Amino acid sequence: MEEGHLQSVTKESYRIDAYEKVTGKALYITDMAVNGMAYAKAVRSPLPRARIKRVDTAAAERRHGVICVLTYRDLGDIVPYYGPAFKDTPILAIDEVRYAGEPVALVIAESEAEAEDACALVETELEDLPAVLTLEQALEPGAPLVQEDLKASGHFRDLRSLCPVPGTNICHYYRYEQGNVEQAFHDADEIFDHTYSLPALFHYSMEPHAAIGQWSANEITVWSSSQNPLTVRKEVSDIFALPLAAVNVIVPLIGGAFGSKCYTRLEPLVVAASRKAGRPVRLALTVEEACKTITRHGARCRFRTAVKKDGTITGRWCEVDLDTGAYADLGPRVAQRAGYTASGPYRIPHLRLESRAVLTNKVPAGAYRGYGVPQVAWASECQLDVIAEKLGLDPIELRKKNCPHKGEEFRAGDLPMESELASGMEQLAKEMDWGSPPAKNHTAKGVACGIKTGGGTHTVSTAIVRLHVDGTVTVLAAVVEHGQGSRTVLARIAATVLDLPIDRVYVFSSGTSVVPFDQGSSASRTSTVTGRAVQLAAEAVRKQLFEAASKRLGVATEQLRTEAGHIYAGEEKYPYGWVVAEYFGMPGGELIGVGIARPDRFEGPLGAATVFWEVGMGGAEVKIDPETGGIEVLRYVSLSDAGWAINHMASEGQEEGASMMALGHALFEELRWENGQLLNPNLVDYRVPRFAELPGDFRTILLENRDGPGPFGAKGVGESGVFGVAPAIANAVRRATGVEIHDLPLNPERVWRALKRAGKS
Repeated sequence: MEEGHLQSVTKESYRIDAYEKVTGKALYITDMAVNGMAYAKAVRSPLPRARIKRVDTAAAERRHGVICVLTYRDLGDIVPYYGPAFKDTPILAIDEVRYAGEPVALVIAESEAEAEDACALVETELEDLPAVLTLEQALEPGAPLVQEDLKASGHFRDLRSLCPVPGTNICHYYRYEQGNVEQAFHDADEIFDHTYSLPALFHYSMEPHAAIGQWSANEITVWSSSQNPLTVRKEVSDIFALPLAAVNVIVPLIGGAFGSKCYTRLEPLVVAASRKAGRPVRLALTVEEACKTITRHGARCRFRTAVKKDGTITGRWCEVDLDTGAYADLGPRVAQRAGYTASGPYRIPHLRLESRAVLTNKVPAGAYRGYGVPQVAWASECQLDVIAEKLGLDPIELRKKNCPHKGEEFRAGDLPMESELASGMEQLAKEMDWGSPPAKNHTAKGVACGIKTGGGTHTVSTAIVRLHVDGTVTVLAAVVEHGQGSRTVLARIAATVLDLPIDRVYVFSSGTSVVPFDQGSSASRTSTVTGRAVQLAAEAVRKQLFEAASKRLGVATEQLRTEAGHIYAGEEKYPYGWVVAEYFGMPGGELIGVGIARPDRFEGPLGAATVFWEVGMGGAEVKIDPETGGIEVLRYVSLSDAGWAINHMASEGQEEGASMMALGHALFEELRWENGQLLNPNLVDYRVPRFAELPGDFRTILLENRDGPGPFGAKGVGESGVFGVAPAIANAVRRATGVEIHDLPLNPERVWRALKRAGKS
């Protein structure tokens, strides 16, 4: 691929779904109506843990408009549990509720209003049971167990080594060791020991969760807002004992996800409701209900780091505890990723990395834009700045000194480092004017880095590309468009390989009965892994096209070239459609290519080798008001290694959106509980960032060295913009005030109290 041609294609800002979105023509689940559809609302537990003694639905079922009420009594003839790690999440609470807000019954009615009104008529008798509501309570010896007898799902290779600790609330314990940590601490010049914490967060997306289920004895159709429709198909197939081919999961456009819509959420519930009601059923959550469905893990991280006087990091021992709520969900995978990357993007010869996913009687926690990396990056990067100050070193120089070089082994048996981390830090320093003194009092700069196993580990995508007789192209790929521009990226890949205008390429991505298998749209994998499958399929079509033209024209394939939908033999040009028609001898037929992207090898610390290392760096300049503790972010620069940005503007937008989201995580977002009750499940008491709060200087830099495994050297982006924000801001606050803060968020009260304790307010 010529560099100039690739530059011209990938720098275009064209987006294939722009028109339907800006005009409001785009269809989401709640815009859809299936013939005969009924509506559902959930009756939820008011207690964090209780035994279900009675659920009386008689009064509700007599209410006008009510069709029926679904309870655990309707689930006895199926396998009513699902989950990506353990099959521990019930369709509805069975025998026991495990968190306040867990669905106990589902009212199905002719309208949503009638269903909601009837919920108040469902009588539930619950026997209050002892609950564990914090990490500390859950980890106490003899603590009440949130769950017992966890059964592994067996869906994923990286989760085959699940390690729950019997008799405790630890649903997964992960440990990674290399070298001799004890010896590193014995030989260290300095040892640093700090504990940091983060609260649980809410994945606020513009579209809350929604699903429509349609059941029959022979087939099931689900319209879902899931990021992983093929996994949902598998779960629904298992629960209702139907073949995979009999389950069709259709995903229209999704209004944001950020990990909250990974894997199965509402789909088994709406199918069970449809089975009882005898008609399609829709369940659409409110923001408050979504808050009580999935969260991001709150965490406690203890980091002990051994260093030499010259700043060489020789050893690190990390203990990370993640509050995964009442059901494991993706907690075990988040714990693995957090533990595996807790050392940060640094060369540390001696490591002991431990992490635990801990069950509590709170809303379950799952994937959220970074899979545990934002939690450990917060601890790691804050501690590094303390180390730099104690040793009298510049924070950027300390990081550069300990960064692995490109091609250096980062983890034994895993992908070598493919990023130039030190040069990235230098570029960030330049963009931040790092060496210049603060312009004002109470003003300072801070930096931070993070690294993640990008693209997942054991990850598979399949794509089909079809070249039609009119010269247009259809791409079939089970990619989910949830705002990131995935359909445009896949269209651009196919158009680039086939040398076609992008408006001649149509991407069809919905309906598991039609599209081929794909792991799903998560872990920054779409452009890299699904994109690679599309590239391979398009290359197969291109090869067929050349062979067909060569045979028809009597010209060697080496003498043919393409340009803008035509194939050239010397100065003569022929439209692709003419070649296809001539090949089949009729104005019909099509050339079809199949591409499969799969791991090169199935060994590695996490079940297979990392696809690419997703690296994010950030620099913040802040101003502190010592009288109020308020923080104003004056400048924020995000730097991400994109390998090659297939859609440059969209990639920048993904990184900027991630950084903006993380500003809220850093400064004010947190879910608050009292006695097991969620106090702020709404967008008044739980505030997310507004455009007015963006820094005046807000920039994204994409490193493009074409060194990724995806099409044209691409790597995934979109999560990396989160990694550095909170620690960079905290490091800037510490440099401005001399005060360390170990807990998020950095709201005015917390900062003011820290300043007051230090005599700085």
